[in-house]
Amino acid sequence: MPNSRISGLHTQQWNDMIDVNLKGVLNGIAAVMPIFIKQKSGHIITTSSIAGIKSFMDCWVYSATKFAVRNLMQVIRQESATEQINIRTTTLYPAAINTELLQSITDTTVLQSMTELYKQVGISPDAIARVVNFAIEQPEDTNISELTIIYPTKQV
Repeated sequence: MPNSRISGLHTQQWNDMIDVNLKGVLNGIAAVMPIFIKQKSGHIITTSSIAGIKSFMDCWVYSATKFAVRNLMQVIRQESATEQINIRTTTLYPAAINTELLQSITDTTVLQSMTELYKQVGISPDAIARVVNFAIEQPEDTNISELTIIYPTKQV
């Protein structure tokens, strides 16, 4: 999440985020889709971000990639239903979860602000694992499309 202001013009970081956050998801889907089509079922779970629903300054490219993933997952579910392939899709939208994500922020002002926020309110990745488990445990005829927004209780 190498966030920065638009005026910073960190074009390589923009391209890197697109490669990881959007192309990475697309490549993962391409890897499983032939199997899911053949077996006429599957479940694709992806992690977006609160930034995939809500806009934040300093995080606009990151947000754009996460908004794109939201649309992608909705279309996969719709196409699957019309083609009777039965692929479930679940997108998670976590907020401040204590992971290594902050280590990729190079803008010192943004890093300082985000680090302070995460120190105050960040929660364990185990919380997200429990949410994923909930989606997986649903019967095959039930799709939990989105789990929004997974906030730490203390986060505003």
